[in-house]
Amino acid sequence: MKFGLWYDFRCPPHSPLSWRETCAQTLEHIRYAEELGYDDIWLSEHHFIEDGYLPSLLPAAAAVAAVTSRVTIGTNILLAPFHHPVRLAEESALVDIISGGRFLLGLAVGYRREEFAGFGVPRQKRGAMTEEIIQIVLRCWTEDEFDFRGQFYRLQGVRATPKPVQRPRPELWVGALGPAAVRRAARYADGIIAGPEQVAQFAEALAAEGRNGDRARVALGLPWLYVTDDPERAWRELYPHLSYQINGYQRWFSEAGQPIFGTEPYADLEDLQARGPYLVGTPEQVREALAQLFAQAPAERYFWWAIPPGLPPREAVRSMELFARQVMPHFRGRQGP
Repeated sequence: MKFGLWYDFRCPPHSPLSWRETCAQTLEHIRYAEELGYDDIWLSEHHFIEDGYLPSLLPAAAAVAAVTSRVTIGTNILLAPFHHPVRLAEESALVDIISGGRFLLGLAVGYRREEFAGFGVPRQKRGAMTEEIIQIVLRCWTEDEFDFRGQFYRLQGVRATPKPVQRPRPELWVGALGPAAVRRAARYADGIIAGPEQVAQFAEALAAEGRNGDRARVALGLPWLYVTDDPERAWRELYPHLSYQINGYQRWFSEAGQPIFGTEPYADLEDLQARGPYLVGTPEQVREALAQLFAQAPAERYFWWAIPPGLPPREAVRSMELFARQVMPHFRGRQGP
């Protein structure tokens, strides 16, 4: 089982840091995460958000590669419809080269209406577009020259160089919350990035595609996690950052017609504690929660948000230290499905 941290490089209006300071401290945080023994660094993409939510994953991945030497660097999630597939394949290959073969491309269709409007991409076509993008990226990585004629992309004489370091290619994983995305992952991907609800669906979808459902590869998150010696105090100190984070996601998903965090924002600390997704707990509490999660949904990779938005990265170090020293060893050596 591999453990990873998830980063978005956000700098909200309530943050005491500048964007440059946020980026610099986040890269320090990532470097230290590798020293602590984390296996994966995941990067998340969004656009048109006031806090500068990471819009450019591949430059950030290259920066992560420059300050690390061992961890896998994955995108979770790159929003495929906003990227030309040939350029995506070329830039991904370059990150794989720079990192010495440590890159993993995780992508999905996206959901925020503002992003599709801002890029001029038809939201209702995002699934079909993403499937063509996946096909083109894989061919760019593995074929010397090819043509492609699809509904959205018509390409002639594509010769994408340089090729990635990894052979036969970097792994490509698909993020999935719904049935169509689960089927897409089963059809094209090396693994799925999802929640517990999708794990069994993925195994069934693999079998339907003639692939081995018993070997379903899953990256799983209980992303809303913070490890602390004093949960009561941590809740008080973290509330402005957690409220900002979760109410943003609640609004975005509701506006997209996917109210997975309910239809109403979280009103106050008590409301967030009562019905929110966060686990702010001691190492023992976190171990118990993860044991239940892994029993329900076996995975080979697990990840969580490293830094609540607005909290200076240097103030989030204790949480990742506690997880690395008092939670990870309890699960090391466990095998995924």
